[in-house]
Amino acid sequence: MNRTHLVNPNVYIPEPLESYPENPTQRLVPVVKISDIRVDEHYPFLMESFKEKFFHHLTYLAIFTFVFPLHILRYGLKIEGRKNLRKHKKLFKNGAMTVCNHVYRWDFLAVLQAIRYHKLWYPTFSDNVTGKDMLNIRSTGGIPIPETGFAAVIHFNQAFDELHRKKEWLHVFPESCRWDWYEPIRPFNKGAFEMAYRYNLPVIPLVIHYRPLTGWRKLFKIKHPLVTISIGEPILPNKENGRKTEARRMCEQAHAEMCKMAGITQNGWNAVNEPK
Repeated sequence: MNRTHLVNPNVYIPEPLESYPENPTQRLVPVVKISDIRVDEHYPFLMESFKEKFFHHLTYLAIFTFVFPLHILRYGLKIEGRKNLRKHKKLFKNGAMTVCNHVYRWDFLAVLQAIRYHKLWYPTFSDNVTGKDMLNIRSTGGIPIPETGFAAVIHFNQAFDELHRKKEWLHVFPESCRWDWYEPIRPFNKGAFEMAYRYNLPVIPLVIHYRPLTGWRKLFKIKHPLVTISIGEPILPNKENGRKTEARRMCEQAHAEMCKMAGITQNGWNAVNEPK
């Protein structure tokens, strides 16, 4: 694999806060387990109780009302490419899937803020619903991926079938795990695009890239860069092609589009994660 990484002259690459491993799917953020929840066939993948549904709506109200302005203040969030949502609005009548690189704690909120007031449902590692963020993940639409058990996988798939029936929007981080302030785009897992093919959903690529600190943030020596999120053109599955072929094509196209939006002329990773 050619690991040469080239960017446009105006691209800002932040200083890494840590060293990054050779395995692009190695998790760097450990989960401190505080619950014994089991993600098996008995786990409620969709919210069933009035209490959960009420807290879900309350959480999104708080995000839309308070967190969005705070996001701009804290990270200097800028959004580019909303025209790609407006001009393709009709494509999203039955839902859509967003994909983005996974590079800081609030990146899911950046995606929400970019697409404006659409709730998102997303697959997450099963141990995430046993850690300190379990309530936040559950209330924002996180659905844990079962690690074992055929019956549990069936219920997991049925949950997304139901969400698609309701024309909900889905989100996936195809890099699978978070690497804080990492600048290249890591290889993507094809599972997200196989799901988009299954439901015939347009895939909206978004990419987070960075700007240097300025003004009061620089004065106070904040340790993270400023954030820009860019929205690309939707990618449509071609149902005349087979699932595997089409998932790979969409995966490669989304990766290339995100590299382009981030000002990367030659990315240091392959587009598709090929497990050895």
